[in-house]
Amino acid sequence: MTLRIRPIEARDDADVALIIRTVMPEFGAVGSGFAISDPEVDWMSRAYAALRSAYFVVEDDGVVVGGGGVAPLSGGPDDTCELRKMYFLPLARGRGAGAALMERCLEAARGFGFRQCYLETLAGMDAAMKLYDRSGFERIVGPLGATGHGGCNTFYLRAL
Repeated sequence: MTLRIRPIEARDDADVALIIRTVMPEFGAVGSGFAISDPEVDWMSRAYAALRSAYFVVEDDGVVVGGGGVAPLSGGPDDTCELRKMYFLPLARGRGAGAALMERCLEAARGFGFRQCYLETLAGMDAAMKLYDRSGFERIVGPLGATGHGGCNTFYLRAL
C-alpha cells in the first residue's frame, strides 16, 4: 500500500465530504459550530481554488483516505492562515500520513506568504493534538478570527 499526497480535484469532492462526515462524528463534532456543517464540505475543490488557499488529498493505492488544507484565516490578520479540515479515515492513521500532509500544508502556507498558521480542534482528538505538538504548534488560550466553529475548544498557533 502506497500513500500519495496531491492537490484536490473536483472528482475528489464526494470522497472528501464523506471522510469529513465519517470522521467528525467519531469525536462528537457534529452540528453547527463544527466544520462538518460548513457549506464548502460538498465542494472543497472550488473552495480551495481561492487565492492563497490549497487543499490536498491523501490517496492509498488510488483511494482517497484523508485530506487537509490551508486558507486565509477568516476575520484574522493577513499574515495568518488556518489549517483546515484535516481528517483521515482510520485505515490511514498511524502511517505517517498526518505528518507528511502537515508538512505539505505548511510548505504551501509559506509559499503563499503567511507568517503564522492557526488551527482549532476539539478536546478528545488526542492523536491530532500530538501531531500539532510535534509539528511545532503551541496552544493558545482562545480562538482567533471568525471561523464560525464555536464548538471547538482547543486552539493552536505556529510561526512559519
